Amino acid sequence: MLMIILDQTIVTVALPSIQHDLGFSSSGLAWVVNAYVIPFGGLLLLFGRLGDLVGRGRVFVAGLVLFTLASLACGLAGNAPELIAARFVQGIGGATTSAVVLGMIVPMFPEARERALAIGVYSFVGAAGASVGFLLGGALTEALNWHWIFFVNVPIGLLVGALAVRLAPAGRGEGLRAGADVAGAVLGTAGLMVGVYAIVRTSDYGWGSAQTLGWGAAAVVLLGGFLARQATAANPLLPLRIFRSRNVSAGNGIQALMVAAMIGYQFLSMLYLQQVLGYGPARAGLAVAPTAVVIGIVSLGFSARLNGRFGPRAVLLAGLALIVAGLLLVARVPVHGRYPVDLLPALVLLGLGGGLTLPAVTTLAMSGATPSDSGLVSGLVNTVQQVGAALGLAVLATLADSRTDQLRDAGHADAAALTSGYHLAFVTAAGAVAAAFLLAVVALRRPATARD
Repeated sequence: MLMIILDQTIVTVALPSIQHDLGFSSSGLAWVVNAYVIPFGGLLLLFGRLGDLVGRGRVFVAGLVLFTLASLACGLAGNAPELIAARFVQGIGGATTSAVVLGMIVPMFPEARERALAIGVYSFVGAAGASVGFLLGGALTEALNWHWIFFVNVPIGLLVGALAVRLAPAGRGEGLRAGADVAGAVLGTAGLMVGVYAIVRTSDYGWGSAQTLGWGAAAVVLLGGFLARQATAANPLLPLRIFRSRNVSAGNGIQALMVAAMIGYQFLSMLYLQQVLGYGPARAGLAVAPTAVVIGIVSLGFSARLNGRFGPRAVLLAGLALIVAGLLLVARVPVHGRYPVDLLPALVLLGLGGGLTLPAVTTLAMSGATPSDSGLVSGLVNTVQQVGAALGLAVLATLADSRTDQLRDAGHADAAALTSGYHLAFVTAAGAVAAAFLLAVVALRRPATARD
């Protein structure tokens, strides 16, 4: 999971080098990222269900092999079309593998305390992956070249694949006859991919453009057809009964808001460090590392015990409050910000909040999974993360760009205009997390007992 999540951000730092070497246009360069994100977000639900049907261990290993081979092809790419095609296949491999990870963890640890610790590890990996990607991407690009941000996946993939063959649960699953739902799979996958495509293209066309509205309407129609199919199919791809659990429904909603805010913040904070403060790629990656370190300490060392003692709802509320405070603090950074005074306290608060919220919200979002559909719910959790990330990045980046352009047109200095744009985006992100806090207060139920 670290390798797969890392690959969504490691490329960001290397984009200027890739553009220079392969001759990408400015608009074409975005497809180095989009070609990975679109299949990744669109296929998670399908592969989560396939894991339940044919065996999660098998799907996990198959996806890992595909991801590793596609990473090698990305590193060897000699022109723009080759890299975009390899990134698309890499996104399919990433979706295949990550869709079933939580579905493997939940049955593997039936005891509540062990499961809480395992989910803490998973949550740390998810949160740390983005930060490590910025750091590693800058270091590899500066020390070697951009090809190595992909080559580094090959030995990791081979090692993990060998271990997974020996250690991953082999389970055969229910069999394809138990509920392949081909029509539902086509509608759901097409709807999600079209929706993610519409979101990621808003940076080029804007939210009110004919292109965005047209693709958005197509996604709504496809997803509406998918829901209608799920309500009537004998063996649906996504049984709507799982949403009867308030914790599952609210947990996924909270996760979408939280991920949208945090991913947008991570991306824009990297731009602030490099475009306003003048940091290099490696230094900027190192600057955001404290958040990942604190998340690791909290999620691995404390979250399981806190969830066991106070319940995931209480821990989640505390973590969301810390994230709101951290985002409001970072929204005050000045043009000539000093890292120890203006940034480090906010990074620590965000790390504390992330370390508390991520295991708690994952536990709640998986709480309605049965042994037969834990792969499906795992795919749903990851799908919500991906769609939330794409939406958050598109919305916050658009807000920041619009504010910056207005101030530039009014004659403000470039650094001041950029900083003001980031301020608006960070305040909006804080508002999204505050909305998640209110949703948690209103909708989440406290489990009746710790055992339950």
